[in-house]
Amino acid sequence: MVKSEYSILPFNFKRLPGRRLLLVNVSGEFIFVSSDNFNDLLNHDLTPRNPVYFELKGKHFLADADLEFAQEMAATQLRSRKSFLRHFSSLHMIVVTARCNFICDYCHASSAALEQQRADMTWPVAKKTVDLIFSSPSPILKIEFQGGEPLLNWPIVREIVQYGEFLNRFAKRRLEFVICTNLTLLTDEMIAFIKEHNIMISTSLDGPKPIQDGHRKTREGYSGYDVFCKNLQRLRAGIGPDCGSALLTITRTNLNKLPEVIDHYMELGFDGVFLRALNPYGFARQNMEQLGYSMEEFVAAYKHILRYLVDLNVQGIPFAEYYTTLLLQRIFTPFSTGFVDLQSPSGAAISGVIYDYNGEVYPTDEARMLARTGDKRFRMGHVLKNSYEEIFAGPLVKELVKKSCIEVLPGCASCVFQAYCGVDPVRNYVETKDIVGRRPGSDFCKKNTLILEYLFQLIDENDPDVMDVFWSWITRRPLEEIRNDSSGRNLS
Repeated sequence: MVKSEYSILPFNFKRLPGRRLLLVNVSGEFIFVSSDNFNDLLNHDLTPRNPVYFELKGKHFLADADLEFAQEMAATQLRSRKSFLRHFSSLHMIVVTARCNFICDYCHASSAALEQQRADMTWPVAKKTVDLIFSSPSPILKIEFQGGEPLLNWPIVREIVQYGEFLNRFAKRRLEFVICTNLTLLTDEMIAFIKEHNIMISTSLDGPKPIQDGHRKTREGYSGYDVFCKNLQRLRAGIGPDCGSALLTITRTNLNKLPEVIDHYMELGFDGVFLRALNPYGFARQNMEQLGYSMEEFVAAYKHILRYLVDLNVQGIPFAEYYTTLLLQRIFTPFSTGFVDLQSPSGAAISGVIYDYNGEVYPTDEARMLARTGDKRFRMGHVLKNSYEEIFAGPLVKELVKKSCIEVLPGCASCVFQAYCGVDPVRNYVETKDIVGRRPGSDFCKKNTLILEYLFQLIDENDPDVMDVFWSWITRRPLEEIRNDSSGRNLS
């Protein structure tokens, strides 16, 4: 038998449980094939008479007479996927204070008490921080205020916004501001300023009052949930219904109550949620025995709630899960999502960076949290002592880039989900004292592997309702529009 003359381009593969084989190439294109077609491909027995031949060729798994063209097309897609590298850091998080009026039992940042005024950022540090931010070559600059509770140092928040806008008169960047706040200290003056300067709000909501107050306790003993709800209404009345989003921290308390949590989100007017597993930092690490769970338990709850959300959307109630949306964007499009945790090399320092209240600079919020416990392994420099080049082109950043390329990491180089996943060197270090880490056994790897495996099972099943909901999330279009438009599943 004459063998077919074609070249096989690089790809990874995996047999899904009870299903066909999933093949994914270096640029993120995927295809499902039967065992027979897979064997024929590898043995060069696949012929143009088989429709799979042309699907594999069109997605750059094989090439015949056009090998050079196929390689260039795959390279173009890969460049698009790595486009986050072109402009360097765009997300700049500023910790204007480590103080907080809450003491949450899962606080990653190990927040400081209200009376610790030395934990506030001063204006000289803040001004130099903004100067450094505008040294970034990125055309987009997002400044995100964090804490502690940033509203405790409101004067510095206000000064940074005004100074940043002044610099941007000449820099002409796309400048954005976000305040991460528990909302309890919100005043009318703050609301007016937030509206005037088009600042987005990110807040925290773990569920109904017993869940919220159970973990997010105020230092003064009052119900933070009651004030949160009141000020959320004030904020929306003053600015509009789309002025902010909420972040959900999943603990053992609400892990098996996620439908109830989602219902409460909708009651309060939110239209989406980011399902965030508990991370091993700060107080959360100390209280992991009471708060934690296995990653298998988390993914089981994730699968249940994803089905619940699909059903809600099918019933005409639009509500998105943002982590799923990020993964679907990476699966179905060649574009970079900009989400630091899903980048290779790691987005730490090269996509996002955080400036602590004392002027120290860290590649991620988690690295800054680690420093709060005394381990400054990831300190990049100091805004008053180091230049932009010393901070962002120093040995630490070079080490992070060198050791966080998923394409060559042990356990990742041959993983079928490599193109959709990312690297978290700080978490690797926390768990193993090595920034490369032991990937296959890590919770980060378990979570993404199990979730991606489940998403591809759903994609392979190709249920119209599920796929229409997924495409409505990806394209941010109404479900009915996706259903009625024959091109609804196209991104053009």
